Amino acid sequence: MTDELARRIAALMPLAKADLAELVAIPSVADPHRYPPQKCREAAAWVAAVFTDAGLRDVHLEETPDGSHAVIGHRPPPPGAPTVLLHCHYDVLPPLDDAAWTSPPFELTERDGRWYGRGAADCKGNIVMHLTALRALGDDLPVGVKFVAEGSAEQGTGGLEAYVPPHAGELHADALLVCDTGNAAVGVPAATTSLRGIADLVVTVSTLKGDLPSGMFGGPAPDALAALIRALDSLRDADGGTRINGLDCDGSWSGVGYDEERFRTDAGVLEGVRLTGSGTVADRLWARPAVTVLGVDCPPVVGSAATVPATARARVSLRVPPGTDARAAQDALTAHLEAAVPWGAHVRVEPEGVGPPFRAATGGPAYAALGKAMREVYGRPMSFLGQGGSIPLCDVLARTYPDAEIILIGVAEPRCRVHAPDESVDPGEIEHMAHVEALFLRHYADSGRT
Repeated sequence: MTDELARRIAALMPLAKADLAELVAIPSVADPHRYPPQKCREAAAWVAAVFTDAGLRDVHLEETPDGSHAVIGHRPPPPGAPTVLLHCHYDVLPPLDDAAWTSPPFELTERDGRWYGRGAADCKGNIVMHLTALRALGDDLPVGVKFVAEGSAEQGTGGLEAYVPPHAGELHADALLVCDTGNAAVGVPAATTSLRGIADLVVTVSTLKGDLPSGMFGGPAPDALAALIRALDSLRDADGGTRINGLDCDGSWSGVGYDEERFRTDAGVLEGVRLTGSGTVADRLWARPAVTVLGVDCPPVVGSAATVPATARARVSLRVPPGTDARAAQDALTAHLEAAVPWGAHVRVEPEGVGPPFRAATGGPAYAALGKAMREVYGRPMSFLGQGGSIPLCDVLARTYPDAEIILIGVAEPRCRVHAPDESVDPGEIEHMAHVEALFLRHYADSGRT
């Protein structure tokens, strides 16, 4: 049966490519200020139509509290069988710099065996993965299925997160496949079991009533930008590792590691530039807080005048590992910056979004079924990965469905360059992960029968 299923999925790959090309061509960026909102609605309608054709029932669009539309459908379970929720999102990030793309971002392009285009991996490739698995199984679907595709995951406006709690019954399932991550590398199957949370803020430093000519006042006049730079620099130690007063910054990762040379290649680190921090790459990436200065407001180089800046501000992001409370981490970051600003400069901190970290429980029947499926398809055991990014929906699902197993998988891997120019997907990962998903549904039907 596994060989037959593999043949079906292989035969479906031309259709999978055509589907992905259609979906990538829709610029479904959930930012109404820069992109037409109707494109997100068009993508949602496309998703609803193809999953209806794939055998789901009552597939429809639901408006969520942030104005985006979730695509929701279902198929009832056979008697005594469990139900699985299949998740994905159809919105994508903007292409950023069109000129940095080798091929047009909203045109699926094959090059060197990979498929390039915005959303090819994150997360339209996962939509096609779900489709291919369901098509391969056809009417022989051994579990109940609930399906949800969210429409504002990349914008972080929380549409589906706000929708889930008051509609808990609609999406309730025994196992929840959140398909927005991926494998350790091409051919190395993995489930993501750890997500860092997030705590952002904006810090503003003021020293003068207004900018002053540096020739007349430079020296004793306190420079707000210099004060801000000193405060930001205090967030890192001599090795570049994050150091925030009152926050544990020395955690360790116990899952699969991340080879340093591979990380350098995956991240595009320039020759001769050292990685920041200490400990293993996995420690730094998945088990410790990580601070990033996302942006600074100050005079630009082009057009700058010979003045002492009176005010400067920065947006600072802190990734928070499991075991650390995100709100407490934001408070620690705030207190650290307030204490670190020198010369008695005035400082104002404005908290922004907070998202809690997530850690999955991996001892249940769904994880056992997934591990079996991955071994059958890839010929090697499933690895457990962390992810440095945040998926706030996971925490909402964990609180809403405390008895459900939450599994994070997907078609991405480090070469995909998700969120960057030249995003791509390995079509073999779509094929293999669709096979994994189909086998998982079969195995879970047996192990999870009620």
